[in-house]
Amino acid sequence: MTEKQITRGQKKIKQLRSTLANEKRRFGFYDDGRGLRYVVIRECLKINDYKAGLNFLKWFNKNFPDDIGYPVFLFECTIVLFMNGKIKEAEEMALKTFYGNTYLIEQFLNGHAEDDMGKIEWSNWESVEILEDFKYSANDKNLVDFSVWLKTLFGSEEFKKKTETYLSILKRLMTENDSEMRDLLKGWLSQLKSNLVADKELESDSLILGQHED
Repeated sequence: MTEKQITRGQKKIKQLRSTLANEKRRFGFYDDGRGLRYVVIRECLKINDYKAGLNFLKWFNKNFPDDIGYPVFLFECTIVLFMNGKIKEAEEMALKTFYGNTYLIEQFLNGHAEDDMGKIEWSNWESVEILEDFKYSANDKNLVDFSVWLKTLFGSEEFKKKTETYLSILKRLMTENDSEMRDLLKGWLSQLKSNLVADKELESDSLILGQHED
């Protein structure tokens, strides 16, 4: 990457942040209907400025604390955290990425993702269609260390339990008609996303794994 490209990228990042700041001054809050808040870190990654990405992430978390996050953005945040040595935070963000869209990490690591999992999807953000906006690959020379770490992470027993249980719930919701059971399943989804479920519960709860008797 040339100095000219880096300078151009830095200028774009500055413009994006300036636009967001102007909206706050104008409206008294961030009226970011265009989703510019999701673009800044992507621009940081384009010029390999991981420190700038981390600084923006801190600002984002402060100003958008309740934002569930566009899944591709969450993946980009995972890269930024890893590249800055924030491994624990990167692990949490990687899992959050998976919960946001189950296809992204498989696409990144394997170059393809199974597009018919037979699971319920609540929005387009959770569907395979999001891969049209996903340009990252484990073959990217700048992401070699990150891809090795991510593959190891999702191959670990701890993460496999969580991801497999999450998928089991989504698949069960696709066919479950009992309203009480659906509420229970949705509650488990919320607990998983909040990291409130212990490993022993993931192993033993037969309701979630679809092994209960009606």
